[in-house]
Amino acid sequence: MDGYHFIKFAILLNSQEITVCEVQAMSPILLLVACYTCASPGLSVRTYPPQADPQCLRELAKLKDSIRGLENKLFIGAWKLNKLREHGYFHLSHIRPPISHNETVLEPAFLPTTSGNLIVYDQDCAMLYERMKPPSGFYRIKPKTVTEPFLVYCDMSDGGGWTVIQQRRNGKVNFNRDWSAYKDGFGNFQRHNDEFWLGNENIRALLLEGKNLMKIDLMDWNGEKNYAMYENFRISDEEDKYRLQFGMYSGRAGDALSGGSRMEEQWSASHYGMQFSTKDEDQDRYLQGSCAQENKGGWWYNRCHSANLNGKFYRGGEYKAVNDDGVVWMTWRGLWYSLRHTTMKVRPLFFMDSLGSGNGAGE
Repeated sequence: MDGYHFIKFAILLNSQEITVCEVQAMSPILLLVACYTCASPGLSVRTYPPQADPQCLRELAKLKDSIRGLENKLFIGAWKLNKLREHGYFHLSHIRPPISHNETVLEPAFLPTTSGNLIVYDQDCAMLYERMKPPSGFYRIKPKTVTEPFLVYCDMSDGGGWTVIQQRRNGKVNFNRDWSAYKDGFGNFQRHNDEFWLGNENIRALLLEGKNLMKIDLMDWNGEKNYAMYENFRISDEEDKYRLQFGMYSGRAGDALSGGSRMEEQWSASHYGMQFSTKDEDQDRYLQGSCAQENKGGWWYNRCHSANLNGKFYRGGEYKAVNDDGVVWMTWRGLWYSLRHTTMKVRPLFFMDSLGSGNGAGE
């Protein structure tokens, strides 16, 4: 209905007596207008009893539901059109087509923001778990402090509700990246065993309110698993170079983030209070060089590290190199052992689950 016919119909309602029964024979849109017109005190129409006709109210409720559904379809359609104009594609699922046996796999390195559900209800994976109890997978979340939702991997095992901020699995993603990449995030978000860094801005948004529990799952090349947990893990803003702070440690892998148990090691290796460094942004305390350049990753380096989970991926465990630049957790396997799997994941400190934590890294 165009604007002219809409106005004409409104005048017709205002000048003639149209009962509810007569309106019901009209189209759904006219019925909606009629019901609103009859209910409006500002129009000089015939006065009806204060009790609205139940049939009219039922029809009105159905129309409201239909309008909400149409608005949602319009929103999704507009989003698809916008993505087609910008990129020539759109993607609504994390499921990828099967790969041919003759096809060479070259993993892209980007952090998609347009996958998963378009309608976002949850601030993190814990809220999603409490609302729906879904399986582990990729979902879009929207913490309070961000304007746009972003895609995360939610680990619904190990008690459920974990939002994963880092994952190493196979060495297909290069973690030796610059400041901008670590700020925005990078990696692959398609399969459960993909590798990624969620991005310092997104990580900060997740951790900003405090009272969280960070769990770091580790696995060596023999399949043995271990873990470390830290209360109130948080980072500052970009102006302060994403400075790291955390609370009490618990677990079986040792407190590598605090530099181990020896005081002389803690002074040079503790990551507490350190600013984030990348190969092009040096904030460490190593005056003779750059820890990020030597250790092949972005991290909260000191002089240089006792944990280096974003380091170079070496296959087989023990490795030889000029620097101890592997995927390292010193207090478990030492500086010269590069781990096979690592996962950094977070959820609210007082999250209640039925299974508990501590089972170690997933497959």
